This record gives sequence, structure tokens and C-alpha cells, in this order.
Amino acid sequence: MSNVTHEASGMDSHSSSRHPLWLNPARTPDERARAATAAMDEAQKLSWMSGPMAIPVGGEAKPEGAIGSAGYFPAMPALGIPAQQQSDASLGIGNLENVRPGDTATALPSSLMLGASFDSDLARETGRIVGAEGHAKGFNVVLGGGANLLREPRGGRIFEYVSEDPLLTGRIVGGSIAGIQSQHVVSTIKHYAINPEETGRVMVSSDIGEAALRESDLLAFEMAIEIGKPGAIMPGYNLVNGEWASENRFLLSEVLRRDWGYQGWVMSDWGATHSTVKAVLAGLDVQSGANIDPAPYFGAPLAEAVATGRVSAARLDQSMYRQLRSLFAVGAVDYPAMPGGAIDYAAHKRIAQRAAEGGIVLLRNEGALLPLGQGPQHILLVGAHADQGVLSGGGSSCVTPEGSLKMDGASFAGLSLEKVYHPSSPLKAIAAVAPRAVVTYDDGRDLDRVLPLAAKADTVIIFAELWRSEGEDVQGLSLPDGQEALITRIAAHNPRVIVVLETGGPVLMPWRESVPAILHAFYAGSCGGEAIAALLFGHVSPSGRLPFTIPLSEEDLPRSAQIDPQTVVSNPGQLVDRPVVHRDYGIEGADIGYRWFSRIKRPVAYPFGHGLSYTRFAHSDFALDRETLTVSLCVTNTGRVHGAEVVQIYALREDEPAFQPRLVGFGKIMLKAGASGLVTVPLEPRLLARVEGVSWRRASGTYRFEIRRDALTPILGESIFLPEWEQSLRHETPID
Repeated sequence: MSNVTHEASGMDSHSSSRHPLWLNPARTPDERARAATAAMDEAQKLSWMSGPMAIPVGGEAKPEGAIGSAGYFPAMPALGIPAQQQSDASLGIGNLENVRPGDTATALPSSLMLGASFDSDLARETGRIVGAEGHAKGFNVVLGGGANLLREPRGGRIFEYVSEDPLLTGRIVGGSIAGIQSQHVVSTIKHYAINPEETGRVMVSSDIGEAALRESDLLAFEMAIEIGKPGAIMPGYNLVNGEWASENRFLLSEVLRRDWGYQGWVMSDWGATHSTVKAVLAGLDVQSGANIDPAPYFGAPLAEAVATGRVSAARLDQSMYRQLRSLFAVGAVDYPAMPGGAIDYAAHKRIAQRAAEGGIVLLRNEGALLPLGQGPQHILLVGAHADQGVLSGGGSSCVTPEGSLKMDGASFAGLSLEKVYHPSSPLKAIAAVAPRAVVTYDDGRDLDRVLPLAAKADTVIIFAELWRSEGEDVQGLSLPDGQEALITRIAAHNPRVIVVLETGGPVLMPWRESVPAILHAFYAGSCGGEAIAALLFGHVSPSGRLPFTIPLSEEDLPRSAQIDPQTVVSNPGQLVDRPVVHRDYGIEGADIGYRWFSRIKRPVAYPFGHGLSYTRFAHSDFALDRETLTVSLCVTNTGRVHGAEVVQIYALREDEPAFQPRLVGFGKIMLKAGASGLVTVPLEPRLLARVEGVSWRRASGTYRFEIRRDALTPILGESIFLPEWEQSLRHETPID
């Protein structure tokens, strides 16, 4: 084993025996991890190979020493190594089952909304919030970094992911991870890999060819890892090409270690371990949530496998080294997390609101209905509990601030998952920013009651919702519970109707031309109501862009049929006694989302990258450096209000029909009215190439690079000849 070599004494030559080398912050993380591993006995190493869920489950008590959250691995006080206290943290620090009574946290906008911001700096800022709050609550490992691509727009968990595009996903997730780890907290990246569906997630095999996988889902993970350097990676519950992701040697050893040189540890998802020897030799380092697995695979069975030689002692050292190295690298040992730290929730809420404002997408604004004026008016709000809060997604990612509205939701793995509305009331926020208006609310359940109210109002704002949750996909993209009829009926009674979507992803919109204005507000977090109000009244100009395609019909998706939830197992930890369900993702291959619709030449309701503004921008002085693959241009705000422009750069090949236009670079610039600014955008060379054998290979030929308003609408561009280019898939120094 190349990574772990035993130090003769484990002591720094410049330190006393009370100050071992691994506690010297002047040493490298590699040196410290090697020395600490060498100082441990087998029992200590095994204690970090398998850990329980750190909340009461199935009558079990919370583990002694655990703060209470997702996971716990005991401290080694004799060595000065703190416990691993792990928390769910996709959208903020979680508190499943209220295991820490009364403990609250900042609920950030959904990852999909962060993707809509096209702002990797904002991703770092929100990541710092997660890391800072986690550290102040005593957590040193957080389970964030969702990097799956939106292959399935009906997916129950897509609000935890960023986009359908590998570049946008890689940059945003990488930024978020970097922000988290700047606070001395390890972040995961998950759910590796190609894990787009929740229904049947523990028995579905995602089947796809290697080249297409590397050019899409794996590329998103690869870029995020390059940028954020996450300390841990979590495989998904699913199978990939017939092998469980948690024991898939191709993913865990060949790609992750040999090709990417990844140095962190691989932890299973909770209840996603299926074997001992096969899993550990494939590259799984830790069985997480072992108490909800069918067996303690990495407990006594692993000890027995080491004793009998089926697993080497060196492999045990390797797992320990990887965990310790990640903890040392982020400063988790030198700056230990302790409960009770100070948290500036007010400052964090301001950033959460700014993130929501940056991600809201103005889809439609006919007749410039928005922004609304400040004069006397009667505004009627309808639906989606807009008098109380904004909807959040369900599952382990859900954060529940004090004052949240809680309703029955779903359940999995013995846990109840509530449907939560964050306490940021659009009704109150709109009343606050429009004090001269009369603002009222109706739940919209009784059409006979609401239609006369709508007819009398100056403006009607309909809040439409679709709840998504971990554990099960939505059964179609139509708005449920009669909401489509509600929109069309109200629109027939009032010409000034605004629809605000809180749907956690795309929905079909057959009603879209019957209303003049539509905002997509995703799941907007702790200050979602305030952010929505700010955009409605022009305090902020919209700058969000769709991170997915909104189709005209589900018939246009690569797979029209969905898995019947009655025929499959979706809860982790259950023994799967049914045949594996194979899902063919080779249909679209690497052409996901907007690239799929380009390939099949089908129109869409709204394309990837679409989003309107209250101001206008002009683009000029386009220049492309073919040596560095960098684009620069001048952007001018030609409108009357302050606003941000998202510069989207797409590549295409007119002489190669199979090469679908794809995003190869993006940037965002904030400009005052009348101001200009230079934007420089590096382009990602791998997105111009194909995987052939063990290399990325770009064919020689003419490539066109275009600034586009969205995936379909070019503004300006340039065609250039590029020579053949090749880059090995293999890392310069592969990691065993």
C-alpha cells in the first residue's frame, strides 16, 4: 500500500512525547495521517470502519457521545483525535426527528435554486454558512455536495441537485464544497454516481456506456472534486451497470483513485452496504448508518476477514489514513468543532435571501406587468400556504427553522419526513414592501369563493406548488390538486395574474400563455418570502436562469414510463428480494436535458438558461483566445435599473450533427444602469472532446463559440479551427 508507511515512532523529532507528529499543524496532512494511523491498534481502526445512525432508530438509543444527527464515530482521546460528528447538510444543518430539541438552523434555498443563480461565488458563500453553523453546533463532517445530473425531471430529490448540465453542476457544487471546508468541516460529495431516481432507488440499476458516463455524470463529479476537494465521497443507493455503487470497483477504484487521484474516503449511504469483502476490496472505506443495514458488514465480519487474510491489514490502514488525512486537511483536528459556538443567524439569513433573489427565474413578463408599482392597490394571494411560508423539499436534507409549518409528508427507514413550509410568509413580505396596498389571502380550495375575489382584485398572485421528497419520485410533471384549473379559471376573471412556482423542479405549463407573468421560485429557504416580494416589486432585478429544460410534454422525455412504486423497494436497509430493475440511460447517453431536446429536434416550453430581467444588456467586443480557450467580451447595462447578466457560452460544430450544442463556460456580472464591464470566461476543454479509450480526444475541425441568451438563442459568436487535442484520463499520480 503506497499511501500509508509506518513512522518509526510517530513522534516529531522536534517535539516531546506529549506532542506527537500528527498533532503538529506544521506537518502536511499526509505526514500526519500516516503517523496517526501507525500509532493505532486494530480495534481503533475498526471503530472508524463502521458507525451507527446517530439518532434513536427502531428503539435504539442515541449512541453515547453523539450530538445527535446522521452519524457518529467515537473519539480517540489518547491520540488527540476527535469524534466524527456527522450531519445531513444539503441545504443547511439538519435535525432529523428533532433529535437535538429546539436546535434550529438557516434553511438555504434548494441546490437547484443555487444552480439557477449561475454564481459559483454565491455557492461558496452559502457553503460557508453550512460549514460555520455545522462547526458551531459541534459537527466536523457534513453530508452535502449533491452532484447528480437531472436526467429524470420527475425525480423526488432533484431539488438537492444543481442542474442538467455537467459544467454548471461541477462549478456550483465545487464552490459549495470549498465554502463548507473553509470552516474546518469535511464535506462529502454525493450520490456517486448516476442516481437520478428515488422510486426503487435501492434496487434500480442505472445502465449506460462508459464513454457516455464519463462525458456527463462523472464529468460533473470530476470537476466538482477538482474545485472543492471534498474530504469524503458517498456512493448512491443504486446499482450502476448491474453492480451496487457502494461496491462498484470501476467507480470506487478505477475512476476515483486511478483516474482522478482522489485522496479522501468513501463512505456508504445509510443502509447502502451489501457485503464485507467485496465492498472493502472494491474501495468502500466505511459502512455508514450500520444499524439500519441488514448486517454489520464492516463490524465483526470485517475483523474476521482481516484475521483470516481475506482483507489485508494494509487495507484497514488505508481506510483509516484516508479519513484522517481529510480531517487534517480541513483543520478539523486543529480547530475542533464544539457545540454551543456563536452563530450570526441574522447575517446568514441575509445571505440566504440574496441567494434566493439570485436564483428566482422570471419566465414570462408580458406587457411588463412586473415589477409591480407602489401605489394603492388590492393584491390577492392564492394558494400554497402563502400566508404562512414557502415550501421546502422533504427528506434528510430538510431544515426546519423555528416557526415552520409542518404537515404530514412521507416516511422511510423508520423515520417520519414532514412536509415543511419555512416561516417566511409571502403575504407578510409583500405587505411590508407595499404598505399602501391591501394584501389578502385565499387558500384557493373553493373556486366559487375565490373567483369573485379574484375578479375584484387589481392583481392576483397565485402560488402553485409541487412537493418533492427523498424516497419517491413524483408521478408526473403536472401541477397536482386542481392547481392548473385554478390558474386558468382565475386568469379568465382577471388579466393581471402572476404565477409563482414552488415546485422544486420543472412542471408542465399548458396554462402559461393565459397569464402575463410567471416566476419560478423553486424552494426558496429561510427568506424565500422576502426574496419573492423583492423581485415582484423591483427592489431586485431578476437574474436567475433555468438550470433545466421545461418540456412541452412528458412524451418528449427519454423515458416516458416511470417505475411503479408498488413493485419496488425504495427504503434503505431493507433486504431486496426482487429482481433488479434496469433503467437504460444509454438512450440519451451524455446528451442530457437541453442536449437531448436538440438531438431529437423537439420544441420546449422554456429552454435551459432562460430567464428575463427588468433591464437590458448589450454584448460587444467578443474575443476568443484559441491558445488558452478563453472568451472575453464587454457587457453593457443599457436599461434603467441595476441588474446582473449571466453570460452563457455554448460550443457547436456545424459539420458534426452528433455534436449537440453545449455550455462550455459561463460568468455573471452585476452592472449599474449605463455601466459596462469586461467579462472573461475560461472554457472547459473536456466538453469539446469525446472519451476514446483512455483519453479525452478532441477532433480537429471548425468549432463555433456563441454567446447565447439561453441554450437556443444566439447573440453573437465566432467560428475557429481547432487542432486535435488529447489528454489522458489517468491521473499523473494514481492513488491506490
